[in-house]
Amino acid sequence: MSPRTYLAATARILAQLRADRRTVALIVAVPSLLLTLLYLVYSGSPGADLLFNRVAVAMMAILPMTVLFLVTSVAMLRERVSGTLERLWTTPTHRADVLFGYATAFVATALVQSLVLCAVAGWGLDVTVEAGWGWVLLLALVTGFVGVALGLLVSAFARSEFQAVQFMPVVIAPQLFLCGLLVPREDMPRLLEAIGDALPMSWAVDAVTEAATSTEVSVDYASRLGLLLAFGLAALTVAALTVPRRTR
Repeated sequence: MSPRTYLAATARILAQLRADRRTVALIVAVPSLLLTLLYLVYSGSPGADLLFNRVAVAMMAILPMTVLFLVTSVAMLRERVSGTLERLWTTPTHRADVLFGYATAFVATALVQSLVLCAVAGWGLDVTVEAGWGWVLLLALVTGFVGVALGLLVSAFARSEFQAVQFMPVVIAPQLFLCGLLVPREDMPRLLEAIGDALPMSWAVDAVTEAATSTEVSVDYASRLGLLLAFGLAALTVAALTVPRRTR
């Protein structure tokens, strides 16, 4: 991996993102719009404030991972199908340069996404966080990075943008069902609880819930954050090793 080619790849992808306003809008605006829609859905329910606050806090971890997984997997497939990657492989650019450049560029957009999401939740929707919004912002950024890494990983096994989208119910939906958002994991059958405990979205939901309900974060928050970072780096490394050099 070369710093020069890595930075060049990052700059190229950022320039493409700036020119693609629809993708930027999907990354930055859609999570906030979905959270606002969720607020309207819960607004007429008994005990709506407490219920929405619990769900909204969990969604602060879930939405960045989900949206960036989808956008990154499709964007990477587009580069492969268009032949851009094959042309890059004829230059001194390594696969790690491209994959880590993608991760850096999309994590930069994830930072903007997280700032907007936290602002909308805290100022617009009255979501409360006991430990402070900085911890939620940090967690949202890390889960966005995990979503990017997973998107790049699954794109290596897809042959078209449609196939990349098909990975969504395989990779994201089980995590959504087992992360504790719908039913507390301790109330699930023991096997499902064990599977849920091993999934990155569960770590993210547990960490952001702790930040929302405790005045100070504990070592558990830090350990879950570390697990998410390690998982994201591992997925990104595997993606760099497995991305094909030729479009099939």
